[in-house]
Amino acid sequence: MYICIEGIDGAGKSTQCKLLKTWLDKNGYKTNLISEPTNSPIGKLIRRILSEPTPLNDDQQKILGLLFAADRLLLRDKIQKAEDEGTIIISDRCFYSSLAYQEPEDWIREINKFAKKPEILILLDIKPSKAKERFKGLEKFEKESFLRRVRRKYLKLAEKEDFFIVDANRGINIIQLDIRRIIAPSLGICQGNIP
Repeated sequence: MYICIEGIDGAGKSTQCKLLKTWLDKNGYKTNLISEPTNSPIGKLIRRILSEPTPLNDDQQKILGLLFAADRLLLRDKIQKAEDEGTIIISDRCFYSSLAYQEPEDWIREINKFAKKPEILILLDIKPSKAKERFKGLEKFEKESFLRRVRRKYLKLAEKEDFFIVDANRGINIIQLDIRRIIAPSLGICQGNIP
């Protein structure tokens, strides 16, 4: 099974992915936690570009889009192999991030057409003002106006693609409980057994 947790910067994706992994591990499941961009040479280049203090122009944005698509191709076989071995993949972001953060949508979909889609996709929906309070990174995506625009795109995608939406404005443990309730039926875990 391939599970992805999405959301704007500061939504709590990394924290929730780690908590989910710990819970599944304790329940006897074999898990693998991944994130995008990966630690591949391409992923490291993406991280370097994102850490640059100057805004990206249109051509640089397109290059970034292509790099993300290439990084996902490297990741696809790793995900498939893990799934074949019965491992649950928990991903901090997937190709839907590119759809939310970059454009045009048709082009982003085309260059990511070989990316593996998750079976379960959970959107952590948070108010940009609250996300900005939590966000400690240095990427240029932290401007509140930008986060508002990306959040709107995520919500449109969620409606179109049938994501699960979790209110991420609340406490960490409440959010995690909602995530577990979403995932439990697919794993045959009784709702009454969710701690």
